[in-house]
Amino acid sequence: MGSCEKPYEYYPEPKEIDAWIDKVWATGHGKAGKGELLPNNGWANDFGDYQARTQLVRFEYEGLPVFFGVWQAAISGPAPLVVHLPGYGGELSVHPPMAACGFNVLNLSPLGYWTPNGFDESKRDRETLSWPVLMDTLRSNREHGYMDWLQCVICAVEWAWKQKSVLPDRVSFYGCSQGGGTSILAGSLFRDHGIRCIAADEPFLTDYPLADLRGAYSILTFAIQAEKSREGAYRKLAVVDTLAHTHRIHCPIVITTGTADTVCPPETVYKLDSRMDGTHAMITFEGRPHGYAFEFARLAETWMKLYA
Repeated sequence: MGSCEKPYEYYPEPKEIDAWIDKVWATGHGKAGKGELLPNNGWANDFGDYQARTQLVRFEYEGLPVFFGVWQAAISGPAPLVVHLPGYGGELSVHPPMAACGFNVLNLSPLGYWTPNGFDESKRDRETLSWPVLMDTLRSNREHGYMDWLQCVICAVEWAWKQKSVLPDRVSFYGCSQGGGTSILAGSLFRDHGIRCIAADEPFLTDYPLADLRGAYSILTFAIQAEKSREGAYRKLAVVDTLAHTHRIHCPIVITTGTADTVCPPETVYKLDSRMDGTHAMITFEGRPHGYAFEFARLAETWMKLYA
């Protein structure tokens, strides 16, 4: 199974990406359901940091699985909303330093992979033993997978905008790996709905043809074999390739990579940055492998202070 000679010819036109984003927004915006702040019922929602003011949120919306977030309300509000999106592991994390900067911070794990009782292992993909969101995007011809994932983000943000401590109709996104890639997708989704800025660390979901099934992209091997052609697979997956959304990103964005990253190849990240217009910064960390790093956390906080 060889690589496509001209894979980008099989990518959708910008107007097709726009239409898909419009469909995601129309389906997720104003969806029936609710977010519920949960009491401390034995689950240690302070994470050992009693100044973090963390509280678990349970989201239940029509047509979506129940999913969870951790809410860190600003000490003094109303204040801007900053949303942290998870890596492909689906982990739910908290960020006291970001909250200490004066923001409302919403940490999400869409699609219910993470629960207060641990990961829901029943939702793992049987072939790859990983979470199925990317493969579901391909198998459903873009009707589920990340379409549902992004609808979770819409519902959660609209819940947060209703909180008293939050300045409504403005939002920023950040994250590492899948969290970096989906922060860009979320920025595209919220382009006309209050996006302020993005911080994307080592973004996954970036340039599938150039990644060529290396590193994290190897999880697509089974799915591409089922498609019988990379061309067809690339076309379906391009709606969640950050490269296909650069025409929609006009807010300030900072992107990072590490020269020792074998999970999300640095050359894919450089390709992404080369297509960005407007205020953008590309930061390379020499010798850094894949994964969350102290440097990115501080960089994201500074970026949010500047633009969120």
